[in-house]
Amino acid sequence: MNATTQVAKWDIFEFEAKADVPGNPYLDTEIWGVFSQGNRQIRVPGFYDGDGSFKVRFSPDQTGNWSVTTQSDVADLDGKTANFTVTEAREGVHGPVGVRNKFHFAYADGTPYAPFTTTCYAWTHQPVEMQEQTLKSLECGAFNKMRMCVFPKHYPYNQNDPLHDVYAVKPDGKYDPDQPNFEAFQHFENQIARLGALGIEADVIIFHPYDRWGHCRWTEEQDYRYLRYLVARIAAYRNVWWSLANEYDFMLDVKPMSRWHRFFSIIEEGDPSRHPKSIHQGYIENSYDHRKPWVAHASIQHFQTTDTAKWRADYGKPIVNDEMHYEGDIVQCWGSITAETLVHRFWMTVMKGGYAGHGETYSHPQDLLWWAKGGELRGQSAERIAFLRGIVEEDATNGLTPFEEIDGLQAWPSLGAARDGDVTYIYLAEHRPLTWTLGLPQDDGTNWEVDIIDTWNMTITPAKRVEAHVPVAIKHAEKTVGGKADAGFGVELPGKPNLCVRVRRKRA
Repeated sequence: MNATTQVAKWDIFEFEAKADVPGNPYLDTEIWGVFSQGNRQIRVPGFYDGDGSFKVRFSPDQTGNWSVTTQSDVADLDGKTANFTVTEAREGVHGPVGVRNKFHFAYADGTPYAPFTTTCYAWTHQPVEMQEQTLKSLECGAFNKMRMCVFPKHYPYNQNDPLHDVYAVKPDGKYDPDQPNFEAFQHFENQIARLGALGIEADVIIFHPYDRWGHCRWTEEQDYRYLRYLVARIAAYRNVWWSLANEYDFMLDVKPMSRWHRFFSIIEEGDPSRHPKSIHQGYIENSYDHRKPWVAHASIQHFQTTDTAKWRADYGKPIVNDEMHYEGDIVQCWGSITAETLVHRFWMTVMKGGYAGHGETYSHPQDLLWWAKGGELRGQSAERIAFLRGIVEEDATNGLTPFEEIDGLQAWPSLGAARDGDVTYIYLAEHRPLTWTLGLPQDDGTNWEVDIIDTWNMTITPAKRVEAHVPVAIKHAEKTVGGKADAGFGVELPGKPNLCVRVRRKRA
């Protein structure tokens, strides 16, 4: 490489060196790249990619001239240098996501990011044609984050052989932890890049218990080596998130808690982009201590979405309820809720100040379930999640604060209400009053736009205003919970559930 090599900010600069190394380079050879700009230096781990090829990848976060110098215990890999120039970011590229405003997220350039997640655990392990269909389905605009496993899964509805074995297979059918399949890793990272091109974050699930290949029972040393290798390979992709596990508590017999703590630090050591890190539990009572400083956000699995504001208060971090049960009709209760229920849980989670996850589990004669394999979206929730996403991205620039945390206002637990600056949402959920006053402005409303959002029919209609007559019983009830009922006006409602009242200051 020479001084004319250019890479855009937050894209990937890759340095490759070739060497004929005896033995098993995956086990025995290390390479690092020291990236320098002025007096700033960043040491990044490299990896072996087969056929004598060693690579170091880096995602630069500053424009200008950079250099890299390799470090290795192998003479032919040590002291190699290259120079490159970093140009401004390409249009539409905002950098990696991080936590902002304590409970929310933004890209590195400050652009707000609100995660709308879907789960396709083993989509990269399916036939290529099905993976193409998955990517096509994601163009629906509902989702900007996907949960996906590095390893294939052995679980109901997902028992087919993977497209690529992630490690070499031994005669007993188990993976050889000393022999990564470079083609599998190359394919996996290529699909991460393709998600990035669609504006979708890849929430990479590093470990899981649904295993017939033996990876769940690797030794501590083998786990650490695999994790270091994975981080070295994909940390430079700007759209990566780290999920240490799906249902980590189902593996505590083989991976004790001390090992999970160490996993977090290994990622910290190898990821200069500081991508978000989380860990997902099976049972809520077994939740990892998300208050620990190395956890970026709380990854929750629970259907009780009205607890979202409580989880915010408990952990003091963003809440992402990645699994709230799935739209579908399979025999398992977690995979047989209606689209209406899932859409309601999305709205409730968002209006309680958190973020929500989708999945689809409709029975299929070939077990082609989105949640497991991707492919085709067959349900009714995705387009309604896209509708909600559009509303949030239009208005909530700083992140929604639930009424439970706003002085002088407090919602009933069965309602969802939140505010961001001059925008207020009051999600009525299953309630269907004919008029509404609570949480509305105290003046006559001339400076405000008030709309009724039908969350299922995906309509937004200007509200008809009425005089703010509030029955004495309601006034008394509101006083007991600390709220206020003395708005300057009320709105008329059509008497149906799952509506949201939106109040926005009029725009010039």
